[in-house]
Amino acid sequence: MSRTSDLVKPLPLPHPETAEGRPRRVGVEIEFSGLTEAQVARILVKQLGGSARESQRGHWTVSGGGLGEFEIYLDSQPLERLDHDGVGGQIRDLARAVVPVEIVSDPLDVAQIAELDRAIVALRDAGAEGTGTGVLSAFGVHFNPEVVSLDYGDVMPVLTAHALLEDYLKRVAGTDFSRRVMTWVAPYPRALVDRLAAEEPPATMIELIDTYLELSPSRNHGLDMLCIFAQIDEARVAAAVDMELVAARPTFHWRLPDCRIDEPGWTLAQEWNRWVLVETVAADKDLLHRLCAAWRDHRQSITSIRMDWSFRVERMLQGAGLCDL
Repeated sequence: MSRTSDLVKPLPLPHPETAEGRPRRVGVEIEFSGLTEAQVARILVKQLGGSARESQRGHWTVSGGGLGEFEIYLDSQPLERLDHDGVGGQIRDLARAVVPVEIVSDPLDVAQIAELDRAIVALRDAGAEGTGTGVLSAFGVHFNPEVVSLDYGDVMPVLTAHALLEDYLKRVAGTDFSRRVMTWVAPYPRALVDRLAAEEPPATMIELIDTYLELSPSRNHGLDMLCIFAQIDEARVAAAVDMELVAARPTFHWRLPDCRIDEPGWTLAQEWNRWVLVETVAADKDLLHRLCAAWRDHRQSITSIRMDWSFRVERMLQGAGLCDL
């Protein structure tokens, strides 16, 4: 059995409270295969308490434990429309190799990520499988950290920091190659990073939203900003993108390209701590300014490849004492 005593601890956010003084919380979504929805529900109950019920066929809810409510279901709208018996049931079973079971949490306190990691160990021991099981295993982990506020000054630095750190984060995380080339986790286009890191970047929230919608009008990025922008100005976002899968909410939507639930030692906390690095850089105005200047210099090189930039970021983070985050 896997040990839980030495799991990585989740780091606190540099700005742990909202502008109203409430603790910032984070929703977690985890995608994997190897277990049925019912098996996952029973494991969560055993590890986290509460009780499980099948609210509708194939859709389980675990509630009453210390971490709030969890939804467990097969993550495919087309499959959800199929019958659970007969041919429909057979198709659902065959699809499990490439269609993940998804766990969706209520918003959690950051420290509670450590408790959820206990359940991750139990799911691993029971046979949960992650991204590495196959090239078509489109499994990931999503974090939805609540914003400090929807003001430009609390949103723009985080978006800029993520844009500048993205190549570095993927390299140090060892992101699976099959996920790097898939469109659902495409890196931000360089044109967007150029605008964010410019000497005169978008100066207002409306300019920022318009820039994002012009240069990167897609959910399929590591940091999907459409949720926040729809919360601020839904009509503006709806005029540029299909809103069917965009949920307006005051959270960053950080979409990790891998779920490594089957790898010993992998934890949600270690992935979360990389987000804390993004916000730590965003909170350091001088470091963020220097990274922007370094990006502009990088783009003026004869060759400006992503790997070169990721190592340059690493050196700058080391100089700031942040590479251990």
